[in-house]
Amino acid sequence: MRRKRVFFVAALLSLTLWAQMLVPDEVAQAEFEGQTDATETILIQIVEHLSLFEYDQAIVLFDEITYPYRDSSQLRLLEASVLSSAGKFDEARVIVENISVQEPENTDALHILAAIESVLGRTRQQQTALERIISIEPENAEALVALGNIQLANRNIRQGAGFFHRALTAEPENMGALLGLGRAFRMNREWEDAEQYYSQAVQLYPDNAEARTERARFYRGRQHLILALEDLNEAKRIEPNDYWTAIDRGNLLLEMNRRAPALEEFNRAIEINPGEFLAYVYSAGLKDEFGDLDGAMSDYETLSRLRPDYYFAFEGLGLHKMRTGQWEEARNAFTEAYRRAQNEHLYALLAAICWMRLEDITAPRAFIGQMFNRVPRDTLQWYMFRLFHDLTVRNFQGETDMLIRIDSETNDTLKAQMLFYMAMYYEVRGNPNVANRYLLMAYELNARSIPEFRLIDWILTDRNIKPF
Repeated sequence: MRRKRVFFVAALLSLTLWAQMLVPDEVAQAEFEGQTDATETILIQIVEHLSLFEYDQAIVLFDEITYPYRDSSQLRLLEASVLSSAGKFDEARVIVENISVQEPENTDALHILAAIESVLGRTRQQQTALERIISIEPENAEALVALGNIQLANRNIRQGAGFFHRALTAEPENMGALLGLGRAFRMNREWEDAEQYYSQAVQLYPDNAEARTERARFYRGRQHLILALEDLNEAKRIEPNDYWTAIDRGNLLLEMNRRAPALEEFNRAIEINPGEFLAYVYSAGLKDEFGDLDGAMSDYETLSRLRPDYYFAFEGLGLHKMRTGQWEEARNAFTEAYRRAQNEHLYALLAAICWMRLEDITAPRAFIGQMFNRVPRDTLQWYMFRLFHDLTVRNFQGETDMLIRIDSETNDTLKAQMLFYMAMYYEVRGNPNVANRYLLMAYELNARSIPEFRLIDWILTDRNIKPF
């Protein structure tokens, strides 16, 4: 998510910091003499904390502001906006709703309420707040643009465009409305009109990064990649610390097959926001590709912490832990991957193989036994699980039948997978030479789409075995 909440707080502060913090006429001069300077000092400190995204430090400073400023609706709305930026939506909502009861036509309060509902994904409540604003101020361009965006999100293109046109009537140079119309025409595949509105936004706001990134996405979708890159370069210049601009540039560079600069851009995104998961997805894959295997493993470890529901992170982590012989960590990673993707039964088999390497071939007997009711019967996967289960009871009679089944398989991808597991079967039995033979056979099928191919490649490289 872009830092729109932070920008909204900064804009609200800049509008109200000096001009709107007025003392009620009925308050005697003696009551507030000397308080204005103190309040201004505190507000400056709040702005400084917000510029560093130190929300908690900014929030506590509001309690240092004294009457009569502390009770003004403007100050309380500032506090609600900061609370929202800090993710403390319940506290912010209480402030905003109280002000809305006391001042039903306070559109600033309604704007903050709409922003809170938007972040929480409560679109209906957001729309209700925005419609209340329009009923009070029919030409409120900000609310009209937000309503237009809601309509576009629901694929109501005509209705959305109507709100954007109304916003432009109220404010002929409103950037949000121009970009909204660009999106509406883009969704309607009316390319010339879409480009016209995007370009108008860029011409009016040449130093606005959002206008550049929006037009870049349009250009990328039309395969005008050089033009898209020019816009993203400008967006990067304007806002060098914007995470999503870095992601967009990285993806565009990937599309242009400029993989090394793409990795640099994803690494830059990680530096900007190490707590956001998406850049790690791209950087891990590229680091694998460039041979920075330890860097890729580190990225997968971070991914598994940031997004534990993302099972591919555990897959990548398990493969790298297996590559480095960290059998317990590999087993745990594949177990977690299987727990999150229970149709991917081979994660469980990889976990069992690591378990065998960690302890002995009998260790995962019960674990593999559970799989017979989960894996579809009479499939190569089921027979492979049976082969490994037989191994746990030291029954070494089933490999010939398994090899015949694999040899009869016509799908090269599935065949390569099964050859890999045959190699692992002989590996855990202590027959690396036989394992190498099946690894080579699997490699020659060139099934690069399967995760096991990476292990095949790594093992053969580590053993200095040339596939061809």
